[in-house]
Amino acid sequence: MRHSLWYYGHTVGEHGVELRTLGEYEALILSSDAEDIVTTFVPQAGMVCCSLVQGGAELLGQREGLDRYVRERGTMGIPFLHPYANRLSEHRLEIAGGVIDVMEAPDRLGRDPNGLAIHGLMAGASGWHIGYASAGAEGASFCARFDWPREGELWAAFPFPHAVEIDVRLRGRELAIATTITAKGELAVPISYGFHPYFRLPNVPRASWDIEAPVSERVVLDERSLPTGERHPGRVLSGALGMRTFDDVYADIPTGAVFAVAGGGRRIEVEFSYGFPIAVVYAPGDDDVICFEPMTAPTNALIDRPPELCLLEPGEHHRTRWAVRVLDGSRWDLAM
Repeated sequence: MRHSLWYYGHTVGEHGVELRTLGEYEALILSSDAEDIVTTFVPQAGMVCCSLVQGGAELLGQREGLDRYVRERGTMGIPFLHPYANRLSEHRLEIAGGVIDVMEAPDRLGRDPNGLAIHGLMAGASGWHIGYASAGAEGASFCARFDWPREGELWAAFPFPHAVEIDVRLRGRELAIATTITAKGELAVPISYGFHPYFRLPNVPRASWDIEAPVSERVVLDERSLPTGERHPGRVLSGALGMRTFDDVYADIPTGAVFAVAGGGRRIEVEFSYGFPIAVVYAPGDDDVICFEPMTAPTNALIDRPPELCLLEPGEHHRTRWAVRVLDGSRWDLAM
């Protein structure tokens, strides 16, 4: 990866980008000095964002760390969930003229407490290439590309030729992530990916966190957290999180919807800029994190084939964008 990086330790004005060693991994560090924000991505570990620090405080749940994420598929930070997000009710299925069999990639397979495959196959996946990394007046940014291999366990598990490009930009207090999938073979590519950001408010009791989730349609789930096929009106009450827990799927998320968690003079906003009609709200009772997860399709989409599932035709592109903003009390009402 080092030889493909165009800029190393490059700083212009208030923004910087640097390649550093993080344990046994190489990491890309983007910084916004004026806003005291630093974020870290690890291409060799499936392009996970493992840290977002503002004012010296870590805003991403570290869970059990980067090493466990790579070796045991335990999620942390902001993982990229591809080629499927959330759970699958079956290990093998046929779709778009191809056969998906996630058991062909046992070393990359995560499982939920019911033994269902969960969170895709990218945890710990190397093979990402950095197209560019730069810093300037408009922010610090980089672009990474992953060409889905046409051999090996990933190909056996998901035999659909495609490329993934992720563009990351840190500008001031906003971290934006844009993703482009390009179908490169003769088969349409099922699009069912997402991101799973784990947010935390350091030194603020979980019960005191104020949340906002602009949802109106709830996807009904069964006892295994799989969609039943029903959808009902549903909303999340704004205000203190309190003792509430969530592991819920919502549909019909409008373009530009903003989810938020706030407390202790800090507010974290998550904007579903475009391409993410599904949101998962996850707030477990045993960990002080909350997740507003942008998804291109609901849980189990490869099997249920809901209307949100896109089959990307050969040669076409599928694009999404979402962003995280970190504000303090003096900026909450500013137009972004």
